[in-house]
Amino acid sequence: MTAAAMDQQRLADLRQAILADIKAGLYHGAVIKVARGGTVALEAAIGAADAAQTQPLTLTSVFNIFSVTKAFTNLLVLRAIEQGRFALTTPIGELIPEFSGHGRERILIWHLLSHQAGFPIIFEVKPGWYIDRFEEVSALVIAEVKPADEPGAKVSYSPLVNHVLMAEALLRTDPGRRGYRQLVQQEILDPLQMRDTAVGLRPDLKARKVVPDFRGNYPIGHKSHTVPGANGAFEDPEAEMPWVGIVSTTPDIFRFAELFRRGGTLDGARLISAAMIDMAARNWTGDKVNELYAQRGRAEGLTPAPAYLGLGFTMRGTALCYHLFGTLASPGTFGNYGAGTTLFWIDPQRDITFACLTAGVMEHNANTRRFQKYADLVHSAAL
Repeated sequence: MTAAAMDQQRLADLRQAILADIKAGLYHGAVIKVARGGTVALEAAIGAADAAQTQPLTLTSVFNIFSVTKAFTNLLVLRAIEQGRFALTTPIGELIPEFSGHGRERILIWHLLSHQAGFPIIFEVKPGWYIDRFEEVSALVIAEVKPADEPGAKVSYSPLVNHVLMAEALLRTDPGRRGYRQLVQQEILDPLQMRDTAVGLRPDLKARKVVPDFRGNYPIGHKSHTVPGANGAFEDPEAEMPWVGIVSTTPDIFRFAELFRRGGTLDGARLISAAMIDMAARNWTGDKVNELYAQRGRAEGLTPAPAYLGLGFTMRGTALCYHLFGTLASPGTFGNYGAGTTLFWIDPQRDITFACLTAGVMEHNANTRRFQKYADLVHSAAL
């Protein structure tokens, strides 16, 4: 196999940085995969699934990927647009007629993809609710959630509302009338041969599954009707949560990222066009800050950075600021992340693909500093 054009000493430094952070108790463990031009330069399981370091991670450990789930819903939306089922400029109210009034009729699909729909930042529609049954969650969002701002006025990251609405639109326009689990399986997982990825905790994956340790960072509950516990939805095989409910492995997420690096085709499976990726992987939010993360940054005295959001992707942009993709990344670097744990990105200029799933949920600002450090080590390794 041809060696990747990357400095092995820098990659050894990256491994040592991960070990040092685990030893310092910042989190429990990581499974990481880095490639350049599709040639793997680093693939490693480091640390454990638990704080006591008694459950070593493996390359095929299964994780809740949290908001990286949104990337799968986004891909389905972009595919539906290419299939002519609706457009980036379609009002969501045309697809969900009962979602009307209170300014909701002015919200377009591209506003949802770029987190500019104007909804309040909410993690729960009702305190203590159950999130495992999509039809119940969707009905509640449609009935209860109203915008707080005009579309396009602000970038307010939507933890769930945007992707509930887009998933509902997908189901209503699908010619096969499939459910969300079927859509993901048949439209993405099967073609990409992502065999260790599932909507909900598929029973055969349970033995390898890392139970998320929130460590007080996300105090809201994630309740299931059938699996007990405050976060039972993450262990529920039947849960359908298009914003947070997929489980996967680092090798599978790496394949997902490679799809985008390769222009929408992977191993003969063409899921999306290069034209659509080009459209989606641009900054569509200008210099507006992400209101959710600006609040968290100000708590530490940090100057808010631009949101740099595309249509379903986070972008690196040009500002010298704290960033998950690193300070050294090219401006067009794009990817997705999930609640203090999971990340993938593609630097198209350097042809680098990065995927990392971790155990032990970190606070947002600490997580940003961690992944920025790791990303800068990866970028500095490019020869």
